Amino acid sequence: MDKTSRQYDHVISVCQDIFTKKMMDYGISWRILRPSSMTDQIYIKAQRIRSIEQKKISKIDEGVRSEYIGIVNYCIMALIQLEKGISENDDLTQEETMSLYQRHFREAKDLMMAKNHDYDEAWRNMRMSSYTDLILMKLNRTKQIEDNLGKTIASEGIEANYLDMINYAVFALIKIEF
Repeated sequence: MDKTSRQYDHVISVCQDIFTKKMMDYGISWRILRPSSMTDQIYIKAQRIRSIEQKKISKIDEGVRSEYIGIVNYCIMALIQLEKGISENDDLTQEETMSLYQRHFREAKDLMMAKNHDYDEAWRNMRMSSYTDLILMKLNRTKQIEDNLGKTIASEGIEANYLDMINYAVFALIKIEF
């Protein structure tokens, strides 16, 4: 599990580096997006990964790695949106944004480590396509919960689905990186 923790931290640094650079380019313009729009953006990325997996070819010179990074970063942005609400302007400093980003990533890692202990690193024996399918399933669940105005009867909420999607994408990135 120590190896998994180190690999997870490496993926965090890769995702955070991209997030930081894009924040320098665009600011926090994503703060205007409603959580449902975030969910749809994540869906687009997961669907592209699935399409590439099935067709075995990509016509855009950008592989699945960047899409998994995008899934991680959009899930964290969505968690921030759920926590802070949408904003019509740049209401967070870069420092506040990075603090929230890192807190949500730590929360995802803590969840992964607990589940990883119980499941004994079963994710390492899964196929890449399963991560994609699980992310798409979590997206469908999230859309249903959003359509139900966030109400659930016996299920985990939207936040739990975003955290799971982060972890499935991190698993894929670990397999790609290592």
